[in-house]
Amino acid sequence: MSVAFTREEDAEAAAADLPDRPISPHPNLVTAHGLATLDAALEAARAAYAAAKAASDVKSDRTAMARATRDLRYYAARRASAQLTEKPAAATNDAFGCAVVFEREDGRTQRFTIVGEDEADPAKGSVSWVSPLAQAVLGKTVGDTALLAGREIEITAIE
Repeated sequence: MSVAFTREEDAEAAAADLPDRPISPHPNLVTAHGLATLDAALEAARAAYAAAKAASDVKSDRTAMARATRDLRYYAARRASAQLTEKPAAATNDAFGCAVVFEREDGRTQRFTIVGEDEADPAKGSVSWVSPLAQAVLGKTVGDTALLAGREIEITAIE
């Protein structure tokens, strides 16, 4: 079929059929900051949904409605399953909510805070509690070593 005979509406309909955002099978542990971030994202999704619904011609922008609906479902599910997990008051072992400082074999020092999946941002120094890095160091104490990506790291501080 020639492109001249396709309908613009068909492209819009295909774009509006967005797949759901994947939801992790792991418990949804969150820090207080992560819970606040989820609340803000859920409120933004509700506002986007209301705006898309209030648009005068929903048929002309089905993609916006589909995106808003998808995000609303995702953030509502994540907020409903969120389990606020406080950082231990006096952490002697590396635990959820704690920051771990470690030295790599090459002498580099790195610091990461272990947080929930939705709040993890390695570029800003936070990793998900289910990440390989977190799994390698959870439960360790200062002076312990862990194997990370085939290399040994030494934990120098837990904050």
